[in-house]
Parts: sequence; structure tokens; C-alpha cells
Amino acid sequence: MARYARAFETNLRHVGELDGLQRLLLRQSGVISRRQALRFLTGSAIRHRLESGAWQVVTRAVYVTHSGPVTPDQRLVVAALAAGAGRLAVLAGLTALSILGMRGNRARTVQVLLPWQRRDYDPPSWVEVHRTRHLPAAEYDRRTTPPHTLAARSLIDAAQWATTDDDAAAIIAAGYQQRLVTGDDVGAALARMPRVRRRRLIGEVAADAAGGSHSLPEVEFLRGCRRARLPAPDRQVVRRDRSGRRRYLDAHFTGYGVHVEIDGGQHLDVRNWWADMRRQNDLWVAGDVLLRFPAYVIRRRPAEWVPQLRTALVAGGWTPTMAGSPRSTRARAHRG
Repeated sequence: MARYARAFETNLRHVGELDGLQRLLLRQSGVISRRQALRFLTGSAIRHRLESGAWQVVTRAVYVTHSGPVTPDQRLVVAALAAGAGRLAVLAGLTALSILGMRGNRARTVQVLLPWQRRDYDPPSWVEVHRTRHLPAAEYDRRTTPPHTLAARSLIDAAQWATTDDDAAAIIAAGYQQRLVTGDDVGAALARMPRVRRRRLIGEVAADAAGGSHSLPEVEFLRGCRRARLPAPDRQVVRRDRSGRRRYLDAHFTGYGVHVEIDGGQHLDVRNWWADMRRQNDLWVAGDVLLRFPAYVIRRRPAEWVPQLRTALVAGGWTPTMAGSPRSTRARAHRG
């Protein structure tokens, strides 16, 4: 056995480069492509490691340097090497967002981005390859292994690759809600990308989210108000309840005394439910009219919530002829 091991080591092209191989394997979580391995080992040395079980083939010309199951981190490296024909491709879209910490949106595949002219060699079915003519160095992080696109670019790609417009809008809204991006991050990245599917939708949702509507139902509420030619509400307004604690209002129509709360899944929790009821009581005591709508009604049934909101606004002093214009002197003073 010792004699065989010594014979194996003579297959190294440069014994001194063994440290380089180890560093590469450490960086890539024990995953290596044949293209990379040939920088350090001969073909027969690679074959020996495979035949002895020290390494195993995961997909075409990509190996892991153990005989056990492939870990999630290794799967990402395998995807990047497989799509990049032995060189690391850039992880993108929902995959990059997951690395950046996004919760609640996961792709069933590993999403990878390649330059438009670069060929891939039949990566596994669970690797989703996209191509781009625009990927400047400033839009991806080369310090990580594999490299991945940064937050704003990742959101745009994930949104344009999404199956539906609703999914695309949810992804953009989640990016703001979870503080992966702020302000005009998405708008600035969008301006640098000449060809983007769903450009208008992405831009509108990003602008709404940057303005304070962080959740998708809030974004849909704002868009519904615009479509119905209702006045634009103030969003995430800070108010103090009777005990002096700060409360954030989802949407407040200043001047008309109308406040809208959009109830999501968090309202199924009894403690949150009572907190919301207490906040509702405080607002009623102050004189505001409070309308509450489930998130699914905002998103799917505008014919039900828009008339109710219009009625409340008219009762508060707004008239339809005022749509899109500055506040009228007919609007009563805020009663809070």
C-alpha cells in the first residue's frame, strides 16, 4: 500500500503545488472540476482517486473529494462549475438572494448566470442556466466561492425569471421588506440593464416599496388606489397610542381621517390579534375611521375593497373630482 501511494504521488506534475490544490479544495468546499484538477494532477492521478473511492463524480467532469453525500454548500459549487464548463459561473437570482439571507423565496433549481457567448456543457437538470450581455464586475461579489450577484441585481434577475407577475412583485417587495435593498438600489441597477423582462413592473414595485410599502399586499393596495383614481395614502405613518407607544400605520389618508390596515398571516397569532384590536380601539377613540382588509382581498378582490374605501373617503370630505389633485380645502382637518 505504501509503495502504491508513493507511485501515486509521482503522478503529481509539481509536488510543491499540492498546497495549491488543498487551498482550492478548501475554498470550494471539497468540489473540483476536471479542468481545475489538471492544473495540479495528471489524468491518471485523477482516475486513481476516482477508482479508489477517494473522489466521486457528481456530474460531467465535476468531482467531490469524498465518498459521502453532497452537502448544500457543495451543491452550489457543483452547479457553478457544471454550468461554467469547469470554471466557476456566477450564482444569481433566487439562489444568490438565498445566500444573501432572503427568507421565504427559494428556487427549486440552482440559478446560474453566464455571459451570452459562453457555452455550457449539459449541466444537471437541477441547474437553471441564464445568459446575459450585461454583467459588470460591480454587480457581483468575486470574493465568495462561488461568486454571486449582489442584492439589487439578484432581485431584478429573480423577478424577470419568475413564473408569474405576482411572483415577480413578491420577490421585489420582499427584498425591501427584509432590508436587502433600500432607496433606489433596484432602480439604479435597472437603469444599467438595457434588456429586462417585466421592466415596468419591477420599476413600479421597487418605487412603491422604497416609498414605504414594503409588503406585497401594501404595494398592491397602493397600485389599486392609483388604478381607481383614489388619493395616495401616507404609508408607515408613526402614531402614538393612548399609552404613548409608537404605532406604525399601514396606510393613512391624512386630511380625511381614514386609516387602512392590511392583515396578513401574522394576525392569526392571538397576541398579535389583540394588539391590532387594541390599536384599532385607540384609533377609533381618536376619531379616525379604520378599514381592515385581508391581504388576499387586496391582491385578488379589488372590486370588494375599493368601493368601501371610496365610501369612507367621500364621508371624510373627498370627492372623486379631486383624484390626482392636491388636497382640497374641503377635506376636513385630521381628527387625530
